[in-house]
Amino acid sequence: MLLLNVFALGFSLYLSFTSWNLLSGISGIKFAGLENYVHMLHDPTILKALKNNLIYTVLTVPVPIAIALVLAVLIHNKVFWKDYFKVVFFIPYISSIIAVAAVWSALFHPSLGPVNQFLMDLGISNPPKWLVDPKTSLISIAIISSWAGLGYTIIIYMAGLTNISNELYEAAEIDGATGLTKFFKITVPLLRPTTFFLLITMLIGSFKVFDIISYLTEGGPDNSSTVIVFRIYEEGFVNYNMGYASAISWLLFAIIAVITAATWKMRKEE
Repeated sequence: MLLLNVFALGFSLYLSFTSWNLLSGISGIKFAGLENYVHMLHDPTILKALKNNLIYTVLTVPVPIAIALVLAVLIHNKVFWKDYFKVVFFIPYISSIIAVAAVWSALFHPSLGPVNQFLMDLGISNPPKWLVDPKTSLISIAIISSWAGLGYTIIIYMAGLTNISNELYEAAEIDGATGLTKFFKITVPLLRPTTFFLLITMLIGSFKVFDIISYLTEGGPDNSSTVIVFRIYEEGFVNYNMGYASAISWLLFAIIAVITAATWKMRKEE
């Protein structure tokens, strides 16, 4: 714990105030003060990565949570072979994200992919270029990530649904409540702790996304899908600028800490 966590965190914080090319060895570490943090404020790629991270978070957190909640309720109440559907939805989550990305890369191929072939069959002559278009690359990645993680969210919600007493629904039916009324007045309120758990974990996960972007687009085209963690990787392990990479890492830490604190405060007030 001391070596892999405490020392690593302390050393990373120290490096964020230095200028160090990894290839120069320990002797190449030079104190630079706040230079790295000042540089971040004027680095257009960092600002672009922050913007992309926010867009990615909006696309991969609230929308999948809402879809997963609806699907979980349907499977829990209305579908036969519940265990079968649990497995079907959960398989993408436990599969290798690189394997999932490779399949979707083929599906989203601009000219030969089944998705665009289907769109052209519908009469759309100029379908989106998906991963190779700066306008749609981040949206495409968000679709893939949301699809891959949907099963996990559904399973968590179904676990929460088992803790809701059927007596509440029976009492509501006696009072003449419709299905939608029961959903919004009983299911959604009693699943708030589950939703809060998913919100926290998915928010943190959205700001730590790296592998799927590294495989599919490498932050491109034209930095349209670059995110904070990918910029850390580029600076630290491509440009070997460990000082600047450490400073970006602490920016990410601060962002996640603020988001977590804000959501906890909202939860306590509620």
